[in-house]
Amino acid sequence: MIRVLVTGAAGQVGQDLLDVLAGGTPLGGDPSFQPDGLPIGSDEFAVMGLTHHDLDITDPDAVNRTVAMARPDVIIHLAAYTAVDKAESDEETCIAVNALGTGALSDAAHAVGAHFIAVSTDYVYDGTKQEPYVETDATNPLGVYGRSKLAGEELCRPEDTIVRTSWVMGVRGRNVLHVIGDRVEKGEPVRFVTDQIGTPTFAADLARALIALVRRRPGGVWHLANCGTTSWYEVARSAAELFGAPADFVTPILTSELTPAPAATRPAHSSLSTAKWEAAGFTPMPDWHDGLARFVRDRSLRP
Repeated sequence: MIRVLVTGAAGQVGQDLLDVLAGGTPLGGDPSFQPDGLPIGSDEFAVMGLTHHDLDITDPDAVNRTVAMARPDVIIHLAAYTAVDKAESDEETCIAVNALGTGALSDAAHAVGAHFIAVSTDYVYDGTKQEPYVETDATNPLGVYGRSKLAGEELCRPEDTIVRTSWVMGVRGRNVLHVIGDRVEKGEPVRFVTDQIGTPTFAADLARALIALVRRRPGGVWHLANCGTTSWYEVARSAAELFGAPADFVTPILTSELTPAPAATRPAHSSLSTAKWEAAGFTPMPDWHDGLARFVRDRSLRP
């Protein structure tokens, strides 16, 4: 059995990942999506899932003790400070979690001979490129959150695997799709921006793709996101339609019209190319429309 330690196990990707590691299909998942062409056996992985209550990743001694005790073959690092706007006034905490915590885990993994997989973000880019970003494009984060995640990447070793992903949404998680679903149920229209362009990623699909990297352990930077570039407005409009809302339920606006204005600047165009993933022989990630349909299908089943 492959011993896998997962940080951030209570998050939306973490919960789905634990399901997948156990050979199951999480809510919103597609059992036919097998990017490496191999099914997952119920006894293939021995898993230790850790929440922030179990492990404070900003405490290097605690990290070292935990990893030395578990002696995993692979660490999948999902724990993160993700409050993008709050980070602007809480930089010290954000850096401690996203940068120093990641570095401590990379060091601990190296000490026991484990492969380290760290999940990062599209916010390491500045959004000035009009085509999807590839892994070799220059980074230039615009805010504290993006800088902290890039600093975490830089504290990893060359043999570690860094996964940049974007606009992550899981059935078991707090995200914008649940907000839209709730607003549709209440008949309360919403406004979404047309000038933030990116690549939605559904947690169940990301979780399954991470298994392929656990098996191969390639090292280096990889982009993982569902296929298709879109705007937040189009995501919201499509979701509202699937939830049964009328055609005019979502109003398009510009980022400059948001009230109150967000504290953090987001990249205007941060879609991710997965060409490297596909060139490595992995099945392309599902189209984001497909992931969205599965999300809406299973939303009512969440705990």
